[in-house]
Amino acid sequence: MRGSEPDSRDPATRPTRIHVVSDVHGNTEALARAGYGADALICLGDLVLFLDYADHSRGIFPDLFGKENADRIVALRTARRYDEARAFGRELWAGRDRNTEILGAVRKQYAELFAAFPTPTYATYGNVDVPTLWPEYARPGTTVLDGERVEIGGRVFGFVGGGLKTPMNTPYEISDEEYAAKVEALGPVDVLCSHIPPEVPELTYDTVARRFERGSTALLEAIRTTRPRYALFGHVHQPLVRRMRIGTTECVNVGHFASTGTPWALTW
Repeated sequence: MRGSEPDSRDPATRPTRIHVVSDVHGNTEALARAGYGADALICLGDLVLFLDYADHSRGIFPDLFGKENADRIVALRTARRYDEARAFGRELWAGRDRNTEILGAVRKQYAELFAAFPTPTYATYGNVDVPTLWPEYARPGTTVLDGERVEIGGRVFGFVGGGLKTPMNTPYEISDEEYAAKVEALGPVDVLCSHIPPEVPELTYDTVARRFERGSTALLEAIRTTRPRYALFGHVHQPLVRRMRIGTTECVNVGHFASTGTPWALTW
């Protein structure tokens, strides 16, 4: 997967290079290029684009209900008027088959996004993903991991997917207890990969949305006790701090791939 030109160097001596993306949110074109020059791609979830908060004309919601209604739902959510946002959503969905329409739109996005994954890809779920659909679209060469480990280039990577419960009620939000059990199941790893960040204010605050996203205390405790070399995550699109050290662990928000189109690279 290092590109079109063969690599003549001895595989035993050349460095290993991994590209990491998160919060793809429908950017299929950039995803198809994300593995170029790397030995493997890691995707930390949020493949689906339900509603683009920067461009309200993009996503499943405006495709179904139009930009004007998308403008309103974003304004309500941004103002933290979640009850009003939910009531407005119920009005829009009245008389329609919500599950069928949303799953149909998600399936269309997944067909394109999973086809763009290079080989090999190691992926976990984001909070807006629908895990039950992934087995239908994950092709040979794409390994889906959640509460599981894999060795890449002699280093052990642990993966924890999904998010924690919020008023947004996105598709893959789970309890703190269930999330902590997945973190504990990993044990010590060299690289801890998750969709959401550890519960650290600088890493969870979104400077554009002007709110704290939910981070995980279980991830923070695992970082402090097992001391992985890296903790990689996404979820917070415009974080106050993108990178910081906790003890000996380098914590990195790998970026809002939907807007940057650029993977974060790890080489050793």
